[in-house]
Amino acid sequence: MPLSRAIQYPAALSVSLLSLMAATPHVSAQENTASGPQSTRTPDEKWGVSLSVENDLFTPTNSDQHYTNGVRLAFISPEDSAPASFLNVAKKVPFFASNGRIRTSYSFGQTMYTPDDITIAENQPDDRPWAGILAGTVGLLSDTGLQNDGDGNYSRIDTLELTLGVVGPASLADKTQKIVHKNINSPAPEGWDNQIENEPLLNLTYERKYRSWFEADIAGIEFDATPHGAVSLGNAFTNAEVGTMFRMGFDLPADYGPPRIRPSLPGSDFFVPDTEGFPLSGYLFAGVAGRYVARDITLDGNTFQDSNSVDKEPLVGDLQIGFAVIMGQARLTYTHVYRTAEYTAQDGADQFGSLSLSFRF
Repeated sequence: MPLSRAIQYPAALSVSLLSLMAATPHVSAQENTASGPQSTRTPDEKWGVSLSVENDLFTPTNSDQHYTNGVRLAFISPEDSAPASFLNVAKKVPFFASNGRIRTSYSFGQTMYTPDDITIAENQPDDRPWAGILAGTVGLLSDTGLQNDGDGNYSRIDTLELTLGVVGPASLADKTQKIVHKNINSPAPEGWDNQIENEPLLNLTYERKYRSWFEADIAGIEFDATPHGAVSLGNAFTNAEVGTMFRMGFDLPADYGPPRIRPSLPGSDFFVPDTEGFPLSGYLFAGVAGRYVARDITLDGNTFQDSNSVDKEPLVGDLQIGFAVIMGQARLTYTHVYRTAEYTAQDGADQFGSLSLSFRF
């Protein structure tokens, strides 16, 4: 896809979405968005909050390089409480299932990227550029129904997200890393003067997941597989992804895997524990995904001005493994991620860890 179209399409669509929201009389919430199987169950009335931290600190080498840190705070609404203006816009998107149980998501986060050696102050034109992103996202999640009315396993979820943010010094990634490294006695990052310049970011993401594609119960141990597909368009990231998450555990909660920071395998900020059974449950998981990357601003550099950049790899693969523990209304997850090289001069694959804590209230 030409770069101009990759930018113009989400920009035009986003302006249209925002205009429609502004022009729609505001109603606090839609009473019931569900039809079909979903309309037969009581909607979940709890909010959710998740804090996710991703860092290469969790790796054996404990080195600061490439995608080195990400922090994300997310809130997810109860079902059937999305603003009516949001729902009216979603109904105009033909591939978004607006007839499911709808949740609204809000998140805010920061990510940072560095070369192999952060102690070098001079420009390193052949290594990954210094880059930081600060962004907020608003999204709609539609849960379209149960495969079987009595088993409590959701069959599909659609996610539509709009992300606005900034790359460059305005992201405050340089200040964040310097402060953290000073307080933990890590080497000072010296090269932030060479980072990608300030640029506003706009991205649209559509994602679909099928949780009941495969399910089994062997001797009381539950198994499931959740394939997914996603497309992102914007001047930050333009890519297409397919993959599958596999889980094994006890009383698998009604979620779609651990929360993650994009671009990544998808998860879910919401979870619905089994309140009638044993209060402690959990699962092990493994996931694989392949991503075709048309644009990545942290590698390609600024859109409208010259900046550091490297030749990116068009195909990137992720393998992740980890665990989730659910106790009452809390969920703790850890994910270890192996990612293939993202640019041609990169020496081997990367790995990092992701720790997430979620609560329902």
